[in-house]
Amino acid sequence: MTPAGEPAGVLIRPERPGDSADITRVVAAAFGGPEVARLVEDIRASAHFVADWSLVAEVDGELAGHVMVSYAALRDGAADRRVAMLSPLAVAPHRQRRGVGSALVRAVTARVDAAGEPLVVLEGSPAFYGRLGFEHSVPLGIVINLPEWAPPEAAQVRRLARYDPAVRGTVVYPPAFDGL
Repeated sequence: MTPAGEPAGVLIRPERPGDSADITRVVAAAFGGPEVARLVEDIRASAHFVADWSLVAEVDGELAGHVMVSYAALRDGAADRRVAMLSPLAVAPHRQRRGVGSALVRAVTARVDAAGEPLVVLEGSPAFYGRLGFEHSVPLGIVINLPEWAPPEAAQVRRLARYDPAVRGTVVYPPAFDGL
């Protein structure tokens, strides 16, 4: 690992306009089809997109992974609050299990934290994301409606420096997610 927490030979950097085709290729390969790659494009075209929170990993000059954090709503009664949501994270299949995904998550959550956001929500593997500081969201008062096949613990949150326990509610996905 390098001092920045990246595996040796991995460069984490912001997404650039010329990366779109490679990102599409990596995301489609990681998820086994084009649906999530279309989600990336839809998020990128939406008002919820945050360019500084869309990162790629390069390994030996090849784009090997991508992560994106954008905004969703956290609805508490009639009030909505904007929150950061990590989705998706993708690593090229031949680069998985080598620390690339973990490095991307650490880098993007550090950026979100530096921007002053109180937390990041996601739905994903409790074993993987738990190693990176994420925890089950429900005990913290944050509900994420999951697909039937997902375990309840897949609803997760990472508390950041400005975390406020009063931030509670149900995550409302932005329209970009309607196609999934």
